[in-house]
Amino acid sequence: MSTITTGTTATPSTPLVTRPRTVERLVQGQATSDGDGVKLTRVLTQNLQRRLDPFLMLDAFGSDAAADYLGGFPDHPHRGFETVTYMLEGRMRHKDSAGHEGLLTAGAVQWMTAGRGVIHSEMPEQQEGRMEGFQLWLNLPAARKMSEPWYRDIRPEEIPVWQGTDGEAGVTARVIAGRTHGVEGAMQREHTEPLYLDLHFEPGATFAQPLPAAHNAFVYVYRGTLAIGETEVRSQRMAILANKTPGTAGADPDGVRLAAGAEGARAILVAGRPLNEPIAQYGPFVMNTNEEIFQAVEDFRAGRLA
Repeated sequence: MSTITTGTTATPSTPLVTRPRTVERLVQGQATSDGDGVKLTRVLTQNLQRRLDPFLMLDAFGSDAAADYLGGFPDHPHRGFETVTYMLEGRMRHKDSAGHEGLLTAGAVQWMTAGRGVIHSEMPEQQEGRMEGFQLWLNLPAARKMSEPWYRDIRPEEIPVWQGTDGEAGVTARVIAGRTHGVEGAMQREHTEPLYLDLHFEPGATFAQPLPAAHNAFVYVYRGTLAIGETEVRSQRMAILANKTPGTAGADPDGVRLAAGAEGARAILVAGRPLNEPIAQYGPFVMNTNEEIFQAVEDFRAGRLA
């Protein structure tokens, strides 16, 4: 059993996962830098975009050394996709050419739709201390790539929280997008149907999440160790979840089961419905054809982005 702890309601809900997914492969991120020298780990790289469609990129950043993040991300353009920035620790100021501005603090999320184009900056508002979080890029369908830019700052208290009981006691989920155990996330998206959970496990705790068979999914462990079936997933590793169970015929997998190691764990679980459309990317522009990329670059150089 489990309990929903959003607002003042408490409703029992038990998900059923009878055919859990296995781990297709483990991925170790690539150390790199972006913006004005910000050090980060690129976990979901460009060569995985087709496999993990609709997700285009995942960066994990985390450092106690101010020199690793103080340069921030000065003005830069985007077109054709959405960015989801989730702060675990630290303070980051966002400004963009559409007149939006907001401050991301620990536990907050910014969900931005670049659409037809926006120029924005993300700059730290601290001179010391830890800065840690994730930025996920989520593709837009072709019909929405030239939509109006939009964004939402989601404060920590606006993110629904689910807490497990009974068989899933010791697990807490912050539901950024999608749905788990009857809890609706802070964001929903019609075309890609993303699920984005930040999961906190006490030692030995277990968690089950139903997943549509056609959705692509991955787990990134950022504290401790998780077991997914027979596979151990250590910290700073991404597990790509198989859409099929190798060597079997019949019904597709219907979800995933996670079990924490003796020291507990923290991880993000991300899944979504693939768009199955061509992907053309040039840096911060993601469209469907090379001609659209050429147009995006021309529009940026001519000052025609929002």
